[in-house]
Amino acid sequence: MDDQGRVWQREDLAKLFVEDVRGGIPLAAEQIDVLLRVVRHAAAKVDRLLDLGCGDGILGRTVLAEYAQAKGVFVDFSEPMIEAAKKKVDHHRATFVVQDLAAKAWTQAVGSHAPFDLVISGLAIHHLPDDRKRELYGEVFQLLRPGGVFLNLEHVAPRSQWANEAFDDLFVDSLWSHEQKRGGTKTREDVAREWYHRPDKTENILATVELQCQWLEEIGFQDVDCFFKLFQLTLFGGKKRQAGQ
Repeated sequence: MDDQGRVWQREDLAKLFVEDVRGGIPLAAEQIDVLLRVVRHAAAKVDRLLDLGCGDGILGRTVLAEYAQAKGVFVDFSEPMIEAAKKKVDHHRATFVVQDLAAKAWTQAVGSHAPFDLVISGLAIHHLPDDRKRELYGEVFQLLRPGGVFLNLEHVAPRSQWANEAFDDLFVDSLWSHEQKRGGTKTREDVAREWYHRPDKTENILATVELQCQWLEEIGFQDVDCFFKLFQLTLFGGKKRQAGQ
């Protein structure tokens, strides 16, 4: 990994995302609600969960709260993020793994826990080059049990400049509203300046949701769909085919 790719390993940036940015993500609660609804209807059971690029574990621990019998594996290449997850996830129900999804070795680190009933990821895979994204989806497919579900809550590429501008405007408004609720003193102009010049912006390698759904279908996922879309924020995924289908 080059130095640029280490931006999320910085403790200050990890803290900024967990404490400040996440709370300002537009319709964040609604996105998680949609994810849980899809899981309820798509997964026959959830005993084994894999959370890729887990951050502080928000998605995985929400699923664990819904499925009392489930255990999860939380993977992130950022040690500060993993440490944040360890503070919030029940250690009796979780395994924490520091691995970089850019390298295939991550599958070996979690292989003993497979097959998984559910694999989820949130705002992580878009940092990978497109070829690696597609390859990773194939690796996820291999780790799922037949009938298992993969869901990716993701930042995707816009298809027009005006849609990109509308997304930025929405995000700045949402972050500024979050700043006001926290009793902060930043102006909207301050928030906008930080948003447009955020240190992780160069890490984004975005692909359209349509292209990524096509990749999933080519790999062998069925019932592939985009379940939520708000400009560049999407939830998409599919199921691994059952034997004989």
